[in-house]
Amino acid sequence: MNIVEPIRDEGLVREIADWMKKSSADDPELCERNHVLWMMGIYSGLRISDLVKNRISAVKDKKCLTLRETKTGKQTTIEIAPPLRACLAKYCSDRDPEEYLIRSREGYNKPITRQQAYNILNKMAAHFKLENIGCHTMRKTFGYHFYKEYRDIVILMNIFNHSNQSITLRYIGINQEEIGLKMKKFRIF
Repeated sequence: MNIVEPIRDEGLVREIADWMKKSSADDPELCERNHVLWMMGIYSGLRISDLVKNRISAVKDKKCLTLRETKTGKQTTIEIAPPLRACLAKYCSDRDPEEYLIRSREGYNKPITRQQAYNILNKMAAHFKLENIGCHTMRKTFGYHFYKEYRDIVILMNIFNHSNQSITLRYIGINQEEIGLKMKKFRIF
């Protein structure tokens, strides 16, 4: 199994969002879709399987997104953060409510696949020369920055539906980061 890491640098997260807007200059609609994929991923903390199954009607003019998680079967409600809400308002304004939010260019009104999401993220990783990037990168990036801002592992654990705090800390890469920082400072003599 490949190790997937969060993107810890807030400036880089922002740069990636900007890059997604213009990554396929020959197809502005594709750029817009990829930008929405990125914004949904880093602001919702959803797994890719739950992120891509949403339709325009689930988010258009809404303050919350309610869905049943594919992996756990649990119903969850996510407050849509203001930056994501602004992005979605622009993106959804003239779209059919039944259209998939992250729509594939293949077939009629189908969401992108997990593989296509991975390909989009892999292209981004190549551009920014990043390693350890995968479909969970957006979810882990959300978790990492949420934790760094609020230091509330219990809330984050609930958002992720994890059974204990150590799982959540390990998932978002905090344990490994703290071990690395302490090892750099460690001196016996």
